[in-house]
Amino acid sequence: MTKPYLKPLALAVSLALSLTACGKHEAAPANAPAKSSSSTPASASTVAAASPASKSIFNVSELGPFAEACQNFNTFVNAKWVKANPIPADQTVWGSFSELREKSLKDQHQLVTQAEKEANTAKAGSIEQKIGWLFHSGMNMDARNKAGFDPIKPDLASIDALKSNRSVPAWLNKSFAKGDGAVFSFGSGADYKNAKLQIGYTYQSGLGLPTPAYYTKPEYKAVRADYVKYMAKLFELTGTPAKQAAHQADLAMKFETALAKHSVPRVEMRKPANQYHFVSVAEADKMTPHFNWNAFFKAQGVTVDKGFSLSQPKFFKEFDHLLASAPLDEWKAYLKFHTVSSAADALSEPFVDASFDFYGKTLRGQPQQRPQWKRALSAVNNAMGEALGQLYVAKYFPPEAKERAKELVHNVRVALKNRIENLDWMSAETKAKAIDKWNMFLPKIGYPDKWRSWDGLKISPDNYYGNLEAAAKFNYDYDIAKIGKPTDRQDWGMTPQTVNAYYNPTDNTINFPAAILQPPFFYAHGDDAINYGGIGAVIGHESSHGFDDQGSQFDGSGNLDNWWTKTDRKNFDARTEKLVQQFDSYTPLPDHPDLHVNGKLTLGENIADLGGLNIAYDALQTALKNHPKEAAEKIDGYTEDQRFFLNWARVWRGSIREKAQMVYLNADPHSPMQFRAMGAPSNMPAFAKAFQCKPGDPMVRPADKQVNIW
Repeated sequence: MTKPYLKPLALAVSLALSLTACGKHEAAPANAPAKSSSSTPASASTVAAASPASKSIFNVSELGPFAEACQNFNTFVNAKWVKANPIPADQTVWGSFSELREKSLKDQHQLVTQAEKEANTAKAGSIEQKIGWLFHSGMNMDARNKAGFDPIKPDLASIDALKSNRSVPAWLNKSFAKGDGAVFSFGSGADYKNAKLQIGYTYQSGLGLPTPAYYTKPEYKAVRADYVKYMAKLFELTGTPAKQAAHQADLAMKFETALAKHSVPRVEMRKPANQYHFVSVAEADKMTPHFNWNAFFKAQGVTVDKGFSLSQPKFFKEFDHLLASAPLDEWKAYLKFHTVSSAADALSEPFVDASFDFYGKTLRGQPQQRPQWKRALSAVNNAMGEALGQLYVAKYFPPEAKERAKELVHNVRVALKNRIENLDWMSAETKAKAIDKWNMFLPKIGYPDKWRSWDGLKISPDNYYGNLEAAAKFNYDYDIAKIGKPTDRQDWGMTPQTVNAYYNPTDNTINFPAAILQPPFFYAHGDDAINYGGIGAVIGHESSHGFDDQGSQFDGSGNLDNWWTKTDRKNFDARTEKLVQQFDSYTPLPDHPDLHVNGKLTLGENIADLGGLNIAYDALQTALKNHPKEAAEKIDGYTEDQRFFLNWARVWRGSIREKAQMVYLNADPHSPMQFRAMGAPSNMPAFAKAFQCKPGDPMVRPADKQVNIW
């Protein structure tokens, strides 16, 4: 189950890769890999004053005319680069994150190909052997083509064998127990009211389109038509005659549309109240009289004591209604389609191509499929990501690098504390509780202190689908085994090779995987400004998530608890509403001026960007006081303050295909890259001062509209 409460720094690229039909065999894990071996992270505050080598860290020839900085900072910093670096044919987004991930993929490729070469002679049951065989089986397209869709024939037969709606719950129970599932998702998570304990969460799911709106709004009529064609294509590939396949697709779409109409929309899902609804098993059974939850939990092998979270009651009431009223043929069509679609990328080439044609070309405008080795590597990350991370860290991230990064995290966190203590809009009472939460932050850097065991996972060299099925069950069992046990704050929600970072409000941790501790975020020999404008702002971003519109509803222990006075919350909401209005005004697609950023959907990330950049800037000023010589010098003609903002904007440089941007405007809680480069700086007097911007310049928001929260 995707944890709804994790707050990643960036989702845009990974979201594009994971929009497949809600299945275990997705084209990529939720977080793409990884990092190169060219950097050795170090705390920026320990770096000496800028050396000649550091001058090449930022290529000022990429910048536009200086006057442009106050007109459009993203254009000033990034336009030349974007023009010179078109989106590759196998990508939907291209920019700083993309380059980093692509460069890192090559390092991971070396790891898996080495494991593949040595797998047959490696220690039996070792992670090296398992990773090698898993990658090899994914690359063996001859074997996959020979198998066709044989691997899923037993599942399809079991659906055909359903005799009535009353037999559907038992089928679902067995499917979940295999690590597959359908309609909804189930997994572990911290109890919102007692975060020290892990409980079970059931969550709305079961849709193959990006958001519920795609099933009902007129503007997505063409997408719906193409989706139904994709459904029919998959039915045909499993031997169903064309006319019957089209009918099956219509039935599946009708069923799925009913689920969508009762699914909570994306913006509403940002509210913790829509993520958690604790009930006893008896109470749940009353809400879904046609689905027995005791039988479900027994089939999963878990014990639910006082209860679990039936997280979206409206959705589950519709699920129960469909169990009672939807024709069995609709259930069969829906379950068969999702069985095939979720497995498509693990089957033969016709299935792989059909999945890409819809999710890649049609939905996201991607002209060309990624090379097979990248797809196989993504599957390894999805199935055994932490195991691959163990190999990755051993080669590319030495233990001492973890220690070097801690100091920078400390410096930025101190700056956050100072900001909280000096807020002019918050009462002393609420400040004290905010500082209590700050004191309980747990930073995690690089990789887990204790690696997960992979004993018991059986991987063979020649059965790709079987390997992914085995991994799906192994990972599902690992997750649900946490139910009823204490929450482990040392647990990670991302692999070390993930180029990202996140905050988790239910354990109050800020998390920085090894792969993001490298250029352009972090330079071992860079000046303070570059490092604080990069990784410093990332640290500030994740720390600020603890105090965004969602994170601020959780206390330092991770419990959903109102620690605010009414007046302070009112002041906070007034300030965040100005940020909503700012981002609502941004329109990323010139040919579609009616499509704008959703300020409410992106609010949490925009708060974190604004807070993070302000915090990192404060930390930079403290560092420069300790290095007065560095503070006084210019590098390539730019001051440290200017270089701080230059690197912030460079991190968000990039471009995106039009169709993909349309998807993100509906589904991604992050704003488009160009507005992240400009949005926060335009609210900061320090930016205007650094670039000599004047009131009335586009990059200087009017005083009554400037947003200052943390």
